[in-house]
Amino acid sequence: MLRIVVESAKGLPKKKLGDPDPITSVIFKDEKKKTKVINSEVNPVWNEVLEFDLKGTPLDSGSYIDVIVKDYETIGKDKFLGSTKIPLKDLATGQVRSLPSKNVPLISESGQKIGATINLVTAYDPPANAIPNPNNPQAGDATVEAGGTGEEVNETLPDGSPAGASSSSGTGVNLRQKMARAQSRHRLANKPQDFQIRVRIIEGRQLSGNNIKPVVKVHVCGQTHRTRIKRGNNPFFDEMFFYNVRMLPSDLFDQCISFRVYNSYSVRADSLMGEFKLDVGYVYDEPAHCVMRKWLLLNDPDDASSGAKGYLKVSLFVVGTGDGPLVEKREFNDDEDDVESNLLLPAGVTLRWATLSLKVFRAEDIPQMDDAFVQNIKEIFGGDANKKNLVDPFLEARFAGRKLCTQIMEKDANPEWNQVLNLQVKFPSMCERVKLTVFDWDRLTGNDAIGTTYLNLAKIASSGGEIEASSGQSEVGFLPVFGPCYVNLYGSPREFTGLPDPYEDLNYGKGEGVAYRGRILVELTTKLEGKTDKTVHDINSDDILVAQKYQRRRKYCLCAVFHSATMIQEPGEPIQFEVSIGNYGNKLDTTCKPLASTTQYSCAVFDGNHYYYLPWANTKPVVVLTSYWEDISHRLDAVNIILYISHHLQANLEAFKTAMLAKVSDNQKVEVWLKLLNQLIEDLESFPMPELEGQSNLTSLDIQLKKLRDSALTNIRKGARRMREEATDIGDTLSDLQAWADKLKVLAEEPQNSMPDVIIWMLRGEKRVAYSRIPAHQILYSTYSDQACGQHCGKTQTVFLQYPMDKTKGLKVPVQIRVNMWLGLSAHEKKFNSFSEGTFSVFAELYENQAQMFGKWGTTGLVGRHKFSDVTGKLKLKQQYFIPPRGWEWESDWFIDPEKALLTEADAGHTEFMDEVFQNETRFPGGEWKSASETFTDVNGEKSFNPTELDCPPGWEWEDDWTVDINRAVDDQGWEYGVTIPPDDKPRSWVPAEKVYHVHRRRRLVRPRRRAAHNAGAAMERRDQGDPEGWEFSSLIGWKFHRKERSSDTFRRRRWRRKMAPEDRLGASAIFQLEGALGIDTEEKEKDATKLFGANTPTVSCTFDRSKIYHLRVYIYQARNLNSMDKDSFSDPYAHVSFLHVSKTTEVLRATLNPTWDQTLIFSDVEIYGDPQKIADRPPDVVLEFYDRDQVGKDEMLGRSVCIPLVKLNPGMDQAPKLLWHPVIQKGKKAGEALVAAELILKDKSGDSDLVPLFPPKRAENLYMVPQGIRPVVQLTAVEILAWGLRNMKTYELAAVSSPSLVVECGGQRVESAVIKNMKKSPNFPSSVLFIKVLLPKDEMYTPPIVLKVIDHRPFGRKPVVGQCTISSLEQFRCDPYVITAEGAMSSKMALMMASPSKHVSITMEETRPLLEVQVNVAEKETVDWWSKFYASLGDQERCRPYLKKGYDTLKVYDCKLEEVPEFKGLTDFCSTFKLERGKNEDGDEDPSVVGEFKGSFKVYPLPDDPGVASPPRQFRELPESGPQECLARIYVVRAMDLQPKDNNGRCDPYIKISLGKNTIEDRDNYLPNTINPVFGRMFEMTCFLPQDKDLRVSVYDFDLLTRDDKIGETVIDLENRFLSRYNSYCGLPQTYCISGVNQWRDQLKPSQILENLARLKGLSKPRTEDNGTSLTFNGKDYTLAQFENNKEIHQHLGPPHERLCLHVLRTQGLIPEHVETRTLCSSYQPNLSQGKLQMWVDVFPKSIGPPGLPFDITPRKPKKYFLRAVVWNTTDVTLDETSITGEQMSDIYVKGWMPGMEEDKQKTDVHYRSLDGDGNFNWRFVFDFDYLPTEQLCLVSKKEYFWSLDKTEFRIPPKLIVQIWDNDKFSLDDYLGSLELDLRNLVPPAKVPEKCLMDMMQDGHWISSNVEIGAPLKAEQAKSLFAQQSVRGWWPCSIEKDGKKVLGGKVEMTLEIVSETDADERPAGKGRDEPNMNPKLDLPNRPETSFFWFTNPCKTMKFIVWRRFKWVFIGLIILIIVILFIAILLYSLPNYISMKIVKPLQ
Repeated sequence: MLRIVVESAKGLPKKKLGDPDPITSVIFKDEKKKTKVINSEVNPVWNEVLEFDLKGTPLDSGSYIDVIVKDYETIGKDKFLGSTKIPLKDLATGQVRSLPSKNVPLISESGQKIGATINLVTAYDPPANAIPNPNNPQAGDATVEAGGTGEEVNETLPDGSPAGASSSSGTGVNLRQKMARAQSRHRLANKPQDFQIRVRIIEGRQLSGNNIKPVVKVHVCGQTHRTRIKRGNNPFFDEMFFYNVRMLPSDLFDQCISFRVYNSYSVRADSLMGEFKLDVGYVYDEPAHCVMRKWLLLNDPDDASSGAKGYLKVSLFVVGTGDGPLVEKREFNDDEDDVESNLLLPAGVTLRWATLSLKVFRAEDIPQMDDAFVQNIKEIFGGDANKKNLVDPFLEARFAGRKLCTQIMEKDANPEWNQVLNLQVKFPSMCERVKLTVFDWDRLTGNDAIGTTYLNLAKIASSGGEIEASSGQSEVGFLPVFGPCYVNLYGSPREFTGLPDPYEDLNYGKGEGVAYRGRILVELTTKLEGKTDKTVHDINSDDILVAQKYQRRRKYCLCAVFHSATMIQEPGEPIQFEVSIGNYGNKLDTTCKPLASTTQYSCAVFDGNHYYYLPWANTKPVVVLTSYWEDISHRLDAVNIILYISHHLQANLEAFKTAMLAKVSDNQKVEVWLKLLNQLIEDLESFPMPELEGQSNLTSLDIQLKKLRDSALTNIRKGARRMREEATDIGDTLSDLQAWADKLKVLAEEPQNSMPDVIIWMLRGEKRVAYSRIPAHQILYSTYSDQACGQHCGKTQTVFLQYPMDKTKGLKVPVQIRVNMWLGLSAHEKKFNSFSEGTFSVFAELYENQAQMFGKWGTTGLVGRHKFSDVTGKLKLKQQYFIPPRGWEWESDWFIDPEKALLTEADAGHTEFMDEVFQNETRFPGGEWKSASETFTDVNGEKSFNPTELDCPPGWEWEDDWTVDINRAVDDQGWEYGVTIPPDDKPRSWVPAEKVYHVHRRRRLVRPRRRAAHNAGAAMERRDQGDPEGWEFSSLIGWKFHRKERSSDTFRRRRWRRKMAPEDRLGASAIFQLEGALGIDTEEKEKDATKLFGANTPTVSCTFDRSKIYHLRVYIYQARNLNSMDKDSFSDPYAHVSFLHVSKTTEVLRATLNPTWDQTLIFSDVEIYGDPQKIADRPPDVVLEFYDRDQVGKDEMLGRSVCIPLVKLNPGMDQAPKLLWHPVIQKGKKAGEALVAAELILKDKSGDSDLVPLFPPKRAENLYMVPQGIRPVVQLTAVEILAWGLRNMKTYELAAVSSPSLVVECGGQRVESAVIKNMKKSPNFPSSVLFIKVLLPKDEMYTPPIVLKVIDHRPFGRKPVVGQCTISSLEQFRCDPYVITAEGAMSSKMALMMASPSKHVSITMEETRPLLEVQVNVAEKETVDWWSKFYASLGDQERCRPYLKKGYDTLKVYDCKLEEVPEFKGLTDFCSTFKLERGKNEDGDEDPSVVGEFKGSFKVYPLPDDPGVASPPRQFRELPESGPQECLARIYVVRAMDLQPKDNNGRCDPYIKISLGKNTIEDRDNYLPNTINPVFGRMFEMTCFLPQDKDLRVSVYDFDLLTRDDKIGETVIDLENRFLSRYNSYCGLPQTYCISGVNQWRDQLKPSQILENLARLKGLSKPRTEDNGTSLTFNGKDYTLAQFENNKEIHQHLGPPHERLCLHVLRTQGLIPEHVETRTLCSSYQPNLSQGKLQMWVDVFPKSIGPPGLPFDITPRKPKKYFLRAVVWNTTDVTLDETSITGEQMSDIYVKGWMPGMEEDKQKTDVHYRSLDGDGNFNWRFVFDFDYLPTEQLCLVSKKEYFWSLDKTEFRIPPKLIVQIWDNDKFSLDDYLGSLELDLRNLVPPAKVPEKCLMDMMQDGHWISSNVEIGAPLKAEQAKSLFAQQSVRGWWPCSIEKDGKKVLGGKVEMTLEIVSETDADERPAGKGRDEPNMNPKLDLPNRPETSFFWFTNPCKTMKFIVWRRFKWVFIGLIILIIVILFIAILLYSLPNYISMKIVKPLQ
């Protein structure tokens, strides 16, 4: 039942006279219902219910109702006012039961809005028997889903996206697959990259409609391509579209590929026949990133219940950078292929409709988002201001392109929405995350995001598929479920400003949020098949009560002790740290209670080398917070236990990998491996997951996750046990172990983590600078077990803070802190005592301020300051108003306590120190520079000493004079410039270039000094007590204070402190009682305290009474593969090594990317506070920052590495640190490795320096080497270098490289080659072999790289480095010098030529030709050509025909280039090619530019240590001559595949261009029009000189008539490598030695000569032949001809037996066979993306040996001309379409026929008029001529696509015949009666008699009648090719579509005959019945006399139409007329007769 409530209308238009009388009618499916009339009303209210009975049929989703409003007229027709159309899609799909339509605009007849609206409500009750339609995506088990991925899919996607659109959602079922697929995505760097999406549209099947012209439009990433228009229901397109995009992979995978098929005949809106969508990510996740030859099921997007609209066969490829696209192999039974099994559906998945119900209860802590302007005005006028709640929040949930919002809660920072959002989705869904964003609603401007979080379905649901099948636990899988649980929001800092937020993107979830921004309480449940009435509705009160118990809070305590803050690079204003968890502790947020959440301000001190640090000394600042959260310890305990196991496993895995790398002995490997497995099994057994019984806050997800984790951990444990018992090769287990480690990481993720992260902020002055987020579980204390405590709980950890939204990805570290944090329930706070170190003390503090007036200090000059204030000076305080917090009491009175941190000397604890001072000058803009008022200041602008007056402090000595530091961003004098903006007294920022407006400049002067005598007392700090009364002085009110009074000082302050003690507690945990502020001046209370910067909270500090002195040694040996930062392709690297508050710098090494410093940095006295044992467990990191020294400007950073030192608490420990490679990270990416180690040794207080290890040997003054025992063990090694030559050297500084030499450096040794005199004449080195002896580490792990540098010798003695190359691994070049390898003397064709004098070589082809050969050849050429060989090699039986039967050769077709075939080793067996690079490599994306190539090779082998032992033999000997050689190159280009289209029509016009040296061949005249798969079949011959012309460049260009030709792509072949390689790659060896035929021998040398040369090269004796050459001995083996040719067919082309045998032996030697290689074409625009493939090969012949054999003829095959003669004899059972005048059913039948692709040659029969029984007689012949490729079974059609086209396009189309039956109409369009499509290759056998001719005949995959389930087309065994049968006659059925079903439209009798061109000449036949009317002769049709055209045959019309129809009428009329005449005459004569009778006149 469908009910429509017509409620009311508004604003109807008035009539000219009075108001209208509106009446509404509603029309649904031709049924009309009306409301009553309302008189004279423009805003009528009806409130009437109109009901439509649906009679048990369900609504379909295309239904709609028409609503028409009219003006009722009593007389005449009602006047139309307006109408509207309301779709009922949402009702039909069951999403809603009622559909309110409010304020729907009414539209006039012309489609314009009339300004009136109408309100209706439509309700639908589905019938009881309604079955969900399988193709309706909204109902029941839909089989497929629209590809809606990602969160931001276009919202306009119709809800009923087409069925049949498969997305990767389907694959979401199996998590394993998902992970594997996701990994392939994760391998892609998340940066914009080049991608190419290729879409190949192959063909359509069973498209709906009659006589249609389909066209396919494909839309991807904003680009649309369309195919050519075809005809018929089964069109064949075969078109390829390319979409090139550059975007982020994550964005690309969310894009949709949409296929739409239109009927181009129809220009109406309904021309869309069907569509299909899927997303790019689905294709990328498939194997090889492609979907091959799959059928898409097309659907009507608007009417989902309509079922399939046809099928489309496609192939899809997504090609990423470096991917090679797969080549499609076309199967031959392709046309019969099975639609059902190749439908594109997610594997084995039925997608079901599901409802994700998201209950949104409430939110809290939402920050202020709106301006307080209105509130301030309210306040001025005495109103109540509400500043806390300046936010209007609402929540938006998005999933799979759908979004829903809650209501808006105005002015509420803690809103309670209590609403349910129902998201209808397909499940399992491909979209993985529900995106929840809280927005602040703004009335005028756009809504602002407050924060975003995601619910990841993969983490809150499980398919159960990832659990091993053996476990048999099927109940592990569960649907998405979550909560009720709070979810935290993070984003930009909370503080509100009216200015635009620079970090706004963070609130949308892009990047890591830097601050807590509130939390929301949500619950998610999933119902399958659930239909919901409303998408948004209120939560019922019971659920709200249930959620209450999940909000119970417990008190948590957090304590953080800051041990150090170091590595600060930008000092300035004093620095403070703030710790917050959630909103607790945020000092800038006034809504929270003030807590002791910040450290005291400290000024940074220079560490004497490079960094600044905060001088906390023995008083460490402490931060204490109390906060209230839900107790979720049962979740976090489980997380921490899994992480504990995972960290153990990870650490052991690292050790195992290191052992594998270091190639330790097998026993040691097994030991490490067993330790790993035992530890893993023990951990898994000892630490079970906590039980959940009795825990609070339990949710169903907790229970499911526990099951999941338990079963997964059990499986890992079982697997580990099995591995321990069964593993054979421990190397193979690495992947499994890694998989377990990854699995543990996944298991440790806790989705319901409602505890916010702890955020540490560094504040400089009052500005937030840098932050770090620490997950709360890492520092959480647990009573469950030690393992359940967080890994950093109560332990000191090192944290690198980072800048918010740091674009440089951590290139610069703002600060490194060491902090000890403990978080636990308040109930467990006593446990903190056992974790704490040092003595905690709590003080109240205030500052006494004074100013100087007229030389006297007092309070009178304190402008705007208070006499007593806090440290900022802004908060007025008084001593008497301080009240201790509850539970605390004063322990002493107020006392003066100066800031100790300011009194510590900066050089304390240093042995070397750098004094710095800044020289300042000022001027008026444009004036002269003069000294500033404060000429010398420190870095912060504070007055400092004059450098000339500074004496060296006692105990120190100067190392150098004062120098200007120019290694900064300064000009060449060291000045940097700035503008001072008052009230500042110095510029805020500095620039190195001077401008007229600059008024201030400064430069840094530095002077190094070192400690004179090294004694134990030197470590003691000198404390200068400063002012005796504790005053600190400043020249201005601000931050900068100093100890000693200066004449310029106008302001002073001193700190007063008062100590507090807890009343009733002992131990450190008492500090958790500190809550609230200490009290402020009561007079100030009335004012708004929120204006103040924080409140005055007590300061907590931790004092360490004693410190320990440590000795640190950092061994920095070498680094490798650093980035080059200088223009000369090198860097000048050095390292700053930082450890806590000390740092040192290594020496600078010049021009290297692989520096070997071999340096020990010694930090002799490092003072560290705290327990040495804890330091040993968690030592501070040694941080190495690598820089590139620049002569001018600032040194650039190369990267950072972190090394953990080995701690020795007892100096006598014999363990030595091991050098290991540590990655160097730059901008988040690896940028090299450093080989370092460090040890930290505890020194005894006694000062006994003997316990410290001996100092290592010095290399220079203050330069210590890495000592023995730590440095790698070395061995004397020989490195032989084969320096063959240089190639393709680019210019350097605009001059060509003309006289280069090569420098090879390895392990500190270098050797230089001879200079190449003239690069142009001979680019090879005159003497090729270089030799160096070098000490190399025995351990492969430590081996230094080989560095090659090419130096050009230029005039005036300049020798610039013009290119360099680093070879990092020497492993591949190691060899045993005593084993003469099989290749022995370096082989090559060149060596042969040197060895064999050319005069002895003469090639004589045998003349003994077999008889009849000429005749045979001619006949053979018809059937056998080179292409037969090619296709035979591809396995293409159809196209090679008789070739294989003859036993001829095949060749090898490589699907890659020859260099990539593994067995030929890249053809670099003689020498490899190394790319030479140059240039700065600043950006990680850009590789350094390649400037040339070095050809050469290396051999590395150990030398004996004993000098008396003879050295091993040299490896490179008997080298070929390196002079130039003249060669002949033959380039065979076979064909190209999948070229990138260059023309707008999606094709290109390719031709080949070849360049070799200076010669170029451009084959432009032979371009192939309009194709992307051209068959070139071209051979080019060129001469060249090797090695100068070694690069053969084969390019494919696109021909353009008017514009410049576009290059499609090119490939480069190194001919020199082919020439030099010992694999005989200059000319491939065929299978047999033929002296004639298509496989005639083409090499210069015969097989026997090649074999002899091979023997000589290998140092073997010559091959011996016996038995007339039928047996042969080579290399100690006997071969006979019989063993090779036993089962082979011997044909007439074969040469003599001896040569054949030699060739067979050669083919066993691993040489390159005759081949075709497939090379990828690349373009310079997208160098990493394939632009297509080229199949080709090259032969290279040296001219000195003689001429080669004849080349192969690879000209493409030509099509043959055939004629199809189709004689249409008769038709029967044709639909009678018309009614004649006389009422008979009849048709005027004619038959039309054509071959697809040749529509212009349509032919028609004559018309059989007036067929009354559906029979037609024609005797009419159609003759179609066509070009046919028998080998490919396709017609070749050449025609112009458009009349303006320049070229004919070649199409390859299956040979088909389409026959249509039509009804002829003279005065209207002809009527279509039926059609028949016959494939001539696969002909449906006709019926012999018309009675047996049924529709079922055609069910062989061409058509499928409606009652057959769409599935496998029935294979017709009796189907035959007409080309084989030649002729066939019989009856075929024609079909027509009615109501979506195929029905019989008639039967036609035909004879089909295929005739070749020669036969056609012999047996001619004309078209129709024209002459020559023969073969067979066609008589005129024997049509009944009734067949004529009425207009031209009036007599026949009379005879057959009028007479036949009205015969009896005519006879009756005649009789009637006669009777009437008779009566008339009778009547006429009767009176006369009667009267005569009466009168009787004659009587």
